[in-house]
Amino acid sequence: MNKENFKKAIELIKKNSPERKFKQSYDLIINLKDLDLKKPDQQVNTWTTTRYGKGKPVKTCALVGPELAEQAKENCDTVVMHADFPKYAESKLLSKKLAKEHDFFIAQANIMPDVAKTFGRILGSRGKMPNPKLGCVVPPNTNLKPLVEKLQRTLPLIAKTELSVKCPAGTQEMPDEQILDNIQAIYNTLVSVLPGEERNIQNIQIKFTMGPPATITQKEVKMQKAEEAAKK
Repeated sequence: MNKENFKKAIELIKKNSPERKFKQSYDLIINLKDLDLKKPDQQVNTWTTTRYGKGKPVKTCALVGPELAEQAKENCDTVVMHADFPKYAESKLLSKKLAKEHDFFIAQANIMPDVAKTFGRILGSRGKMPNPKLGCVVPPNTNLKPLVEKLQRTLPLIAKTELSVKCPAGTQEMPDEQILDNIQAIYNTLVSVLPGEERNIQNIQIKFTMGPPATITQKEVKMQKAEEAAKK
């Protein structure tokens, strides 16, 4: 898939999507093939860091001890202190609310056993446990600002139960070149982790939140009619 195909798809959806009274997102759907998702090594569970982000704030929550309290309060949307873990352990409702309201969780490394014990079941089932591969498990003396800035531009790419990866690529208020750059970054990251690389891509769809998709294949770029999209 090349940049010109993505550019044509964006032009098509801008031309054929009805106006809405709210800021819509560009939704990117990459449909896969020839993968057996029952095999863990063929599942997709990774991240990509785009240059421009998704056009909306990404909310972060820090699970920290006193060493990182000040930095966490300066850089993160929510801070849960180690001393407050017991009330979350006692209330699934509080933990579920925390998980629902935040995109990423950062944890102080030396209290990770208690993070896992307190939040593991809730965050783990939602794919939101602090992940060391993403840099979200940090030492007590770390500088949180660069990590939080990076997370603002980071998107999860996941395909565990269905043969498709779905993620936002920006909003309609962003310039086309930024959307194209984000889409290319998402696509390149995904292809790099697929066992068959581009051979595992069935097609790509780009759409506004409430609009019909443009579908990209190796042969063509075409717009799906609104009435056809409404049936799905």
